[in-house]
This record gives sequence, C-alpha cells and structure tokens, in this order.
Amino acid sequence: MTASLTDISLTTLDGKPTSLAEYADGAVLVVNVASKCGLTPQYSALERLAQEYRDRGLTVIGVPCNQFMGQEPGTAEEIQTFCSTTYGVTFPLLAKTDVNGANRHPLYAELTKTPDAAGEAGDVQWNFEKFLLAPGGRVVNRFRPRTEPDAPEVIAAIEAVVPR
Repeated sequence: MTASLTDISLTTLDGKPTSLAEYADGAVLVVNVASKCGLTPQYSALERLAQEYRDRGLTVIGVPCNQFMGQEPGTAEEIQTFCSTTYGVTFPLLAKTDVNGANRHPLYAELTKTPDAAGEAGDVQWNFEKFLLAPGGRVVNRFRPRTEPDAPEVIAAIEAVVPR
C-alpha cells in the first residue's frame, strides 16, 4: 500500500488501533456507513461482497459517519448491535469518523483526492460512498453513494483487483 494510506492510524469500532497495512496483501473496499439512512439497506450487499470475496482477498471496511443529517447517531455499541442483528455484518467497522470538513479524518483526506467515473474528486457526497483499493493500497475506483455495492461496475472493478 502507499505509505500515506498504510501509515494512517485508524481505530476500530471497539477502540483498538489499526491501519490499512493490516490488509496490504488484499483489496479493500472502504465505505462510509450509517444506520438511519435511506441507503442503509446497502449493508446487505456489502456483507454479501465481504462473504463472497473474503477467500479471494477482499476486505470490506465500514466507516460509520454522522455528518449527513445525523444519520449515524448511535454509540459504538449501538452501531455494532444494529449492524450485526439487522444485517448480519461481519466485516470490520471503524470508529465513527468525519469524512468531510475541517475535522476530516486523514484517511478521507487521501481517499477524496480520487476522482469518480465522471472525473470528480473532492468531498464525499453522502453515506455509502465506496473507495476500492488494490493490493498494495492504490485507490483504483470511487463509487458514489447510489451505486449499489453489487452493481456490475463495482463487481467488475473488484474482479480486476482481487489477488486470488
């Protein structure tokens, strides 16, 4: 992974330190998530991707964010309970994070430099924006929130970078 992405300190939802270096050998799909959003049902497709591609080297990472109309108001425990009981989420979740603005997490400061299919970089538009990282950490795709996790273009992008 590029040094800038792997060196960024992250915190898991349960408060443990981590970084993307832990996933450097595989592909990673980073998604800012929320429990009370019209797009929240995307959790189902994200979990299917996590299950279907786990053995091929893809890790889905959810990043709870409360910056879009307060749609992720819960505590870490509430978020974990909601995700596991409502959607059966088994993929890693990070601590609640700002993805835009003055307090934007350094991870998102890097990710948002990546343009989408229309060539537009910059702020995350809404919950469930997806960034695909190839093994080694290069950001190779950015999918806007309304692009479903199992959309053909997302699957094709994942297939192009999973190592196995």
